[in-house]
Amino acid sequence: MRLFYSFLLSVLLLLGPATTGQTENLVGGLTPDQALKAGERMYREGILPSGKPMQALVQGDIPVDGRMFTCRNCHLRSGLGTAEGTIISLPTNGRKLFRTLHRGAEIETNPPRHLLAKPFQSEDIRPTYTDESLADAIWTGRTPSGRELGAAMPRYLLAPPDMDILVYYLKHLSTDFSPGVDKQTLFFATVITDEVPAKDRRSMLGVLQAYIRDHNARSRHDEKRARHGPFYRQDRFAPYRRFDLSIWELHGPPSTWEKQLTDYAARKPVFALLGGISTRDWTPIDNFCNKNKIPCIFPVTDHPGLNPDNWYTLYFSRGLVEEAETAARYLANNRTETVPPLLVYDNDARSRTLTEAFIRQWTTLGQQPIRTLQLPTGTQARLAFWQRILSSGQQASLVLWLQRNAMKELFTLAPQHSALQSLLLSWRMLDSSSAGLPKAWRDKIRLTYPYRLPGQLNSRLSFVKSWLKLKKLPIENLHIQAQTYFLGWVLTGSTRMMGDDFYRDYFLDVIDMMNDEVYAIATVPRASFGAGQRYAVKGCYIVGLDEKDPAKLVPLTPWVVY
Repeated sequence: MRLFYSFLLSVLLLLGPATTGQTENLVGGLTPDQALKAGERMYREGILPSGKPMQALVQGDIPVDGRMFTCRNCHLRSGLGTAEGTIISLPTNGRKLFRTLHRGAEIETNPPRHLLAKPFQSEDIRPTYTDESLADAIWTGRTPSGRELGAAMPRYLLAPPDMDILVYYLKHLSTDFSPGVDKQTLFFATVITDEVPAKDRRSMLGVLQAYIRDHNARSRHDEKRARHGPFYRQDRFAPYRRFDLSIWELHGPPSTWEKQLTDYAARKPVFALLGGISTRDWTPIDNFCNKNKIPCIFPVTDHPGLNPDNWYTLYFSRGLVEEAETAARYLANNRTETVPPLLVYDNDARSRTLTEAFIRQWTTLGQQPIRTLQLPTGTQARLAFWQRILSSGQQASLVLWLQRNAMKELFTLAPQHSALQSLLLSWRMLDSSSAGLPKAWRDKIRLTYPYRLPGQLNSRLSFVKSWLKLKKLPIENLHIQAQTYFLGWVLTGSTRMMGDDFYRDYFLDVIDMMNDEVYAIATVPRASFGAGQRYAVKGCYIVGLDEKDPAKLVPLTPWVVY
């Protein structure tokens, strides 16, 4: 088999264009900047600079399309590698490849390795890669030490100019640490927009600052160990950094937010944004983070950005969108009437978000076009509006993306109109309470419910309450506090797993590799992670009201995961 690869390498070299006369600073015929962009596409997507798919062999002689076996799939976006079952994908970033690999810890010892007594000097298991030996490993699967890489590692069939581009990209992948870190500190920020109620602001910020204080308390002498710990534990102690949290407050219309964020970042670069809170659309902040490659972890928002190409913001959930899509699926699967439901909305931002998401999903499901009406303003106008709808006798199901106060005129008409088949509402739009819903329609009401069921929810929130009491924080908005508590739990685990690889992309890669969580996540049944997944919570209930106990919710569906 090795003879086959040697023959293949010779053929590829013969096919490559001559380099005589090329400008010295060109890489595979491209400028350095062009080569980095082309190499990134090869690494992440398996696409050659020509636009054609890369080709490779796996398991010795099986040809495969490189788009199915991209470098990123196994070595991650950051190039720091991962493990899947018994298959270990080693780092492929410049900082790791172009230095000698020692057995055991990769972090430099204190004192330096070459000054240690001979018995304490771990053996070399791989010499430093060169451009030529790295190309040979990608072509043939043979390392500089002569070891054969596993059969799962593709042997890529690249012409020399394309190989030059890929090697050049790997040399520059995750080499210098990302902005927002120095030898003592990891710098973070949290974003708060000016319309957020003071109680909600305190709920998010208080919990986040408590986590930062706990980390910096140095109860285990972390800073001292990082500087003077024993050489054989440097891989554990040396990565320790204090956390520094800045507050970035945004004022005015969202169109001005990017400029404000850019100014904040210029004055004090940060490694990532933690939490944050806004009642407005988070998309401008999402776009800023993606443009500047700054991770943003679990902002508190009902209006997350939905651009699938944006990678740098990890949301708790899709907010109101997940409720609307769950409602559309439920109604589509449980319809008995021939007339499509009537959807009523108003000018509230949450109502518009729910309406747009519901219509998109309803259309995707191939249903008849849904009828929509906007709720008028004024008590008399609203009363007449609801009377016309209920008296028509044609509307069997209503979807109302409205707050409780916007429906009070409708609820007064409930005793005279029992023909309604179903009334679907948003639990969040009702401020998480069933109080005041009409008794005459109790058996017809359906609610989108994006939390743990009440019995489970109360028991899970009890440990968050205990933690808040321990930290001397008042209970204000418990759902926001519980969500930020989960953020702190993720932050603690991910920074520990990150070691001394302070790269923003790796920070997100590490979170993507975390196990699904059912314990520290109090408000929902499960948070799940995966490569490129940008919404940790992926489910919602549809619940009804118990006929005997007005406060009791009855699940009509399981936790719908999408």
